[in-house]
Amino acid sequence: MPSEPSVCKVFLLAHTPEPDELVAAAARICYSDVAASDLLERESAKLSRGLLAELWRSGHHSPFEHASFTFGVDGLSRVASHQLVRHRVASFSQQSQRYVRMDAEAVVLPPTIAGNPQARALFEGQVKAAHEACRRLVEMGVPAEDARFILPHGWETRLVLTMNARELHHFFALRLCRRAQWEIRTLARLMLVSCRAAAPVIFETAGPSCVREGECRESRPCGRPYKNMEDLLESEAKTETD
Repeated sequence: MPSEPSVCKVFLLAHTPEPDELVAAAARICYSDVAASDLLERESAKLSRGLLAELWRSGHHSPFEHASFTFGVDGLSRVASHQLVRHRVASFSQQSQRYVRMDAEAVVLPPTIAGNPQARALFEGQVKAAHEACRRLVEMGVPAEDARFILPHGWETRLVLTMNARELHHFFALRLCRRAQWEIRTLARLMLVSCRAAAPVIFETAGPSCVREGECRESRPCGRPYKNMEDLLESEAKTETD
């Protein structure tokens, strides 16, 4: 069991080269008679930031689908991964509990449990019991793929996921809202930090409606809207270390 509340690790493994410029070039091809190869060369020389902002405001989102981003994620719980795979415009490859031995008690420890000694003792006791039961079932001849049924949802997993920029904006809009579950909010923040480094214009403003539009669109607002992108990133980073 981890000694501190668990925070997943996110790695940007690969992305479309020059994603900002590619999206702008893809948009211009719709209205230009210039060759596609020349358009990209022109955008690389002088990117139009205003064009990308106008594309999003006008609802012309298809050009953003040409830029894709692939992430490696370690230490995410299966609770969070079950939420993640609901984003259907994405590709996922996840560690298999059928073929990977669950030798250690690798369970994500929620902060609310980590900070409560009685709750933590109960939680860790149940994790140990489940892990021991799984081990004994395998020793009895039960296939590992069946013995794993007793393991908790909070068991850590690893995965690789790929999303295009349009779907990432949708993902950030839902999963960076304060009403989203804490662990997938952490994942989303770490992914956004990587995206902003690789494509600073595309992801200059991304996240829930309070950040993108200046007002909350949720039917049940949290009552604590983020002021701007900096507030979102700082607030979420602080939440992970509290």
